[in-house]
Amino acid sequence: MDRRKFLGTTAAAGAALVAKPYIAHAAKHELLVAEPVHSTGYLPMYIAMAKDFFAESDINVKIVTIETGAGHTNAVLSGQAFAFIGGPEHNAFAKAKGAELRCVVNCVDRGNVYFCAEKGLAPNGRDFTSFVKGKSLATGSFGGTPNSITRYLLKKWNLDAKNDVTLVETANSAILAAVKGKRAQLGCSTEPFITQGVNQNIWSEPFYNVPKELGPYAYSTINIRLESIQKQPDVVRGFVRGMMKGLKFLYADQKESAEIAKKQFPTMPLEDMKATLDRSFADEMWSKDGMVSRAAWDTAKAVVMEAGILKTDVKYEEIFDMSFVESARANL
Repeated sequence: MDRRKFLGTTAAAGAALVAKPYIAHAAKHELLVAEPVHSTGYLPMYIAMAKDFFAESDINVKIVTIETGAGHTNAVLSGQAFAFIGGPEHNAFAKAKGAELRCVVNCVDRGNVYFCAEKGLAPNGRDFTSFVKGKSLATGSFGGTPNSITRYLLKKWNLDAKNDVTLVETANSAILAAVKGKRAQLGCSTEPFITQGVNQNIWSEPFYNVPKELGPYAYSTINIRLESIQKQPDVVRGFVRGMMKGLKFLYADQKESAEIAKKQFPTMPLEDMKATLDRSFADEMWSKDGMVSRAAWDTAKAVVMEAGILKTDVKYEEIFDMSFVESARANL
C-alpha cells in the first residue's frame, strides 16, 4: 500500500484516493475501505464519514480507490484494507478459491451502470442485438461488476464478446474519455460520468437502464474478512451502524446529502450533481435499510454465472452475514 499515490479529493484512473478524515481526535480504530471507483453510488459511506457516524463508535474511515477488476478485493484479502465496497460476487470468487469474505451491510441495491451511445447513435426500439453488434463498447476491467454485467447482457442479446463486439476494458473513470476519444462508440458507465457525458454532448441519455431492467441487485456492499467478524465484532458492529445511519440520512435529508456529495466531487457543476442524484433516487439506487435480500443476490449471482465468470454455485449463507444489520435496526 505504501507504493500507491494517495490523493485528497477525487479519483483518477489507476490512482488511489484517500479521503481526508472528518474527525479531529485520533480514533481508536483506523479503518481503510477500498473502492473500485470514486462514485456517487457510494454516497451513503461518504455521508457516514462527513456526519461522524463512524466516529460515534470511535472509528475513523479512510478510502482508497483501486481501479482494477479485483484490486479492491485483494486489498482486503491481503489485510491491507479492512473492507471493500463492491459486488459481493467477489466474496463468491474468493470462496471458490478457499478464502472467506462476508458481506455485512448493503449500499447500492441496483445494478449501478447504464449503457450510453455516442451522439448520433440510437437503437431501433429494443433491438439491442442489432444495435450493439459490430460496435466498440467501453466497460470496466475484467473481473469487476460492470464488466460482468456487460458480458451477461451481451449473452442475453445473443452476442459473442470476442467476435461480435470490440470490448475496450479500462478503468471505470476512463470510459467516458474512451467514447470522447472515439476509442469506443458505446459505454457502460455510472454516475457522475453518465450526466457529465450527456451535458458535454459526448453521449446521449442511456439506451439501457440496468437499475430498472434488472431490479433489486446486490451491486455494492461492504465486504470484510470472516476473521474480522470473529476477532473484531464490536468494530464490525460500529462500522455497520455507521453505514446504516448514512443510508437513513441520505433519504431523510437529500439537500445536505447533495452538499456532502459536492465536497467529494468539487469540480462537478452543481447542476450535474443535482441531475446525478435525481437519477439515482428515481432509479431506487440505494438500500434503505442496509439489508441484502436473497432475491438481490440471486440476480447478482445469475449475472456472473451466466457470464461464465463464477463457475460454482455459492449460497447466500456462505457469503452474507446480516446479523449486524438486524441487531442495529431496532436502535436506529
